[in-house]
Amino acid sequence: MAELLKDTLKTINCYRNMNPHYEELLNILEEVMILREQYRRKVSGDIFTVDESLIEKKIAGGLPLVDFPDGIFDLDEPREYFIALLEIANTRALEETDEIIQSMNEGTMDYREMVRRSFMYQEDEAESDADSEGVFDLLGFLVEESLRPALEIIATKYGDIIKRSSWSEGYCPICGREPKISELREEEGKRFLFCSQCGFEWQFKRIKCPFCGNEDQQTLAYFTVEDEEKYRVDVCNVCNKYIKAVDSRKTKRKPNLDVEDIATLHLDILADEEGYE
Repeated sequence: MAELLKDTLKTINCYRNMNPHYEELLNILEEVMILREQYRRKVSGDIFTVDESLIEKKIAGGLPLVDFPDGIFDLDEPREYFIALLEIANTRALEETDEIIQSMNEGTMDYREMVRRSFMYQEDEAESDADSEGVFDLLGFLVEESLRPALEIIATKYGDIIKRSSWSEGYCPICGREPKISELREEEGKRFLFCSQCGFEWQFKRIKCPFCGNEDQQTLAYFTVEDEEKYRVDVCNVCNKYIKAVDSRKTKRKPNLDVEDIATLHLDILADEEGYE
């Protein structure tokens, strides 16, 4: 993991030089990656448990292994990590964190409820914590990240079982989160979806919307940006959703999708301007 972290930090530094517009977010991401490694090493292995006798049935039924939001979990350690993440954001003078920290201290903001709501697909009811460009949700990112070390344990433990299975859903088989970014690999361009919640990747049909299952080529499309041929944005004109993609066939190294997601926020802006969610 230490070597992986080293490579990640190199990638962040590279993108920071190429995309000074995202320097502040990449600086935060850099600190988060270092802190994530620290918490990964000390996190307990029993925060999220999986009933192994039900794995086969869950996969067959299209159910993720970790039962969000109905499961009952001890979230003390993720909450501790969440507070540490808030402190990182606060040192960067992000105004949003002052309000969050104050609300948590006053008891008007409950961490467990934030976690539950983050898995409820509650776009209409959640307050927006997006930046001025309307594409980066700081609070959502911190809540999501706070669960990452513990969920990575589950993804690592059961990932091979999933890969050998017939999982064909567009949401993560580990935690149920919808993907934000994908990768095209190998000569034939196999498509892999990436879950930023637990770090798991799974293969998914190339011509298919991961959000609504649409396979009609007439209503599926994509757009690219000039001089950025390794990126594309796949869109569905049935559900009006989109997902970013990195074509690793056009890169010299395997992309780090955590970093790529931040470094491609301009693609989120373009998709939003075109009316996609």
